[in-house]
Amino acid sequence: MWIERVLAPELRRLVAAFPAVALTGPRQIGKTALLEHDFADWRYVSLDTPSLAEMAETRPHEFLARYPPPLVIDEAQYAPSLFRALKVAIDARRGERGLFLITGSQSYALMQSLADSLAGRIAVIPFQSLSAEEWRNSPAAADRPWTAFWLTGGFPALWSTPNLPVQRWYQGYLATYLERDLRNQLRVASLRDFERFLRACAARCAQMLNMAELGRDVGISASTAREWINALVASNQIVLLEPYHRSLGKRLVKSPKLYFADTGLAAFLMGLNPEIPPPEALVGPLWENHVVAQWLRWRDWLHPEAALWYWRDAGGNEVDLLIEWQSRLYAVECKYKERPEERDLRGIRRLRAFYDDPALTGFVACTSPQPFEIAEGIVACSGWTTWPLNEAPMEPRPAA
Repeated sequence: MWIERVLAPELRRLVAAFPAVALTGPRQIGKTALLEHDFADWRYVSLDTPSLAEMAETRPHEFLARYPPPLVIDEAQYAPSLFRALKVAIDARRGERGLFLITGSQSYALMQSLADSLAGRIAVIPFQSLSAEEWRNSPAAADRPWTAFWLTGGFPALWSTPNLPVQRWYQGYLATYLERDLRNQLRVASLRDFERFLRACAARCAQMLNMAELGRDVGISASTAREWINALVASNQIVLLEPYHRSLGKRLVKSPKLYFADTGLAAFLMGLNPEIPPPEALVGPLWENHVVAQWLRWRDWLHPEAALWYWRDAGGNEVDLLIEWQSRLYAVECKYKERPEERDLRGIRRLRAFYDDPALTGFVACTSPQPFEIAEGIVACSGWTTWPLNEAPMEPRPAA
């Protein structure tokens, strides 16, 4: 079953505008499938194959002579030396567009190579698993509740393969990720320790990151915890959302918040079954993680000029998500309920007072199927997907 990806039109536009385009993201999110589907007439080579990776790394000019453009190079981070040869090949075809499509699942190694060799010659797109909108518009969503997507996750194989055992799939994904990717980035003495670390991170999703506390709970140093967090960020498994400041930084917290790129993986690491509703204590963090993840996809795929933050003052007042876009700031609270109440607006109201901006637009991402106005300038919207920020439709508030 093919599931249309929102990014496809933007990807085709960038291929027509740049000599090279890179698609970065975790394994198993559909990078290769998208390129094979939309660029079926291009040559394809995967550097997951050791012999091809060795040729690309040690004899890059011979590699490119054997595989000329237009060329898809999958898992390109395994041959860092190839990128200088790509620069030479692109410069030799000055003025041509659509020469190379590059994918990679380890963004740190890949981005370092791209920055060193292909600056100004390449467009880079962070990619992720299915968004809620992509899932909703696919045949996989037929007669399925939103909660099925929320707890199962957006990895395409989970929806394109009938009767796939979800928890067994995640078990295999985790083992493969630990063995193949982490051993290339870290000197992990015990993979069991790192798996415990992953589960500890899942237990802290949508919380401020405290390296010392996280390391102490797992039995590792704060510096090791920081190294492992960086590896998770580099391999696109987690996202750190930085706090918003706007000049009054001394009165605000400065620690980032931790989110998983896919809520299905977080739910699996928490020990949850997608067929069973999660415990009440986990609903709020998982819902906030879901909402933030959808807006991250909105930014990375459609509006790279936008910036996402969270806000929290020294008194503990917090807004889950701030979206800075088109010279405006939008505040989003995440509440897993169908009818948010006045008390759910405390963070937005405190933010308005803190910056003396009573007109700042606010939203509450809830489970209501229809948007409605809660208070002046604050609208409740369905948080399952993103919504138009500048034209969110409003209905009268439902009767109590």
